[in-house]
Amino acid sequence: MFKLAVRGVVPIRQGSFVYSSRFASTLALIETSVDGKLDASGANLLYAAKKLNNPITALFVGPNASAAAQELKNSFKCEDLNKIIVAKDESLKNFLPENVSPLIADLLKGDTYSHFVVTSSSMGKNILPRLAAMIDNQPICDVIEIQSPNKFVRPIYAGNAIATIESSQPKQLISVRASAFDSIEEGKMESVDIEDVPIKANDHLPIKWVSANLTTTGRPDLGSAKTIVSGGRAFKDKESFEKYLKPLADTLNAAIGATRAAVDNGLCDNSLQIGQTGKIVAPNLYFAVGISGAVQHLAGMRDSNTIVAINNDPDAPIFKNATYGLEGDALKIVPELTEKIKAAQK
Repeated sequence: MFKLAVRGVVPIRQGSFVYSSRFASTLALIETSVDGKLDASGANLLYAAKKLNNPITALFVGPNASAAAQELKNSFKCEDLNKIIVAKDESLKNFLPENVSPLIADLLKGDTYSHFVVTSSSMGKNILPRLAAMIDNQPICDVIEIQSPNKFVRPIYAGNAIATIESSQPKQLISVRASAFDSIEEGKMESVDIEDVPIKANDHLPIKWVSANLTTTGRPDLGSAKTIVSGGRAFKDKESFEKYLKPLADTLNAAIGATRAAVDNGLCDNSLQIGQTGKIVAPNLYFAVGISGAVQHLAGMRDSNTIVAINNDPDAPIFKNATYGLEGDALKIVPELTEKIKAAQK
């Protein structure tokens, strides 16, 4: 079903494939907060969906879905978006995959949609595998480039190789790395209608949402932040991690991130982890403070536009990926850098 090409390797051909656009249409699941706020990744997802060159239907789920759908209509402009549909059942409130996936599977029946796209967020990673199993389809995950309606590019081996995948499946199930795509332009879509989706009887697994214990910081969301200050092994305890990184992040209105080593050592919450097993980010500016540059961490931030590395080891791998490098003790450099930035902002 796939033809796979890795850069530098001649692909093995597995038969011919002709893509038919007769019934081509894209269903895009737009992520929101539980209270109905549009997630910033939604604008990137729609930009990625445009690359498929199909009419787009945006799907919102949850009891507050209508508010998010209206926010999209009033805030952004996407010429290829021809309809917005909302599923407002209370069972969809917390986006449990056991509840959301059957809904999407029903929508994908028949020839209405040829593609389904979702972001490679926690929600997308929960929903897509279950949906794929339900309709007996192979998903294509973490896409960073869409070359055609059936040809996609994604990283493999922790980002050390890039694979080009050509799929002959009648329906394409795709998750995209939102940070790899631009955002659709701001504006309004007054002509786009919002329609309710009828919800079938609740015959799925008896899963019940109990509670959530969330960490709130008041900072920009790590997945969509334009500036990120990230810390690693240079900090010996949680107090020093916060003492040195928070003032710099506050000065830059930045999100705070961390390596897996920092998380494992109890320096910060695991929601801040960036890397192969954490969040994938691509901010305009990324500060790597006391981070050596292990391949697992680089997989999560190598697409940042500008990388500033601060490390006392001149041979640290992070310097090979950095736009600017400051060699020295991070505990001395960071406070001085913070003060200089504050002075420049006056």
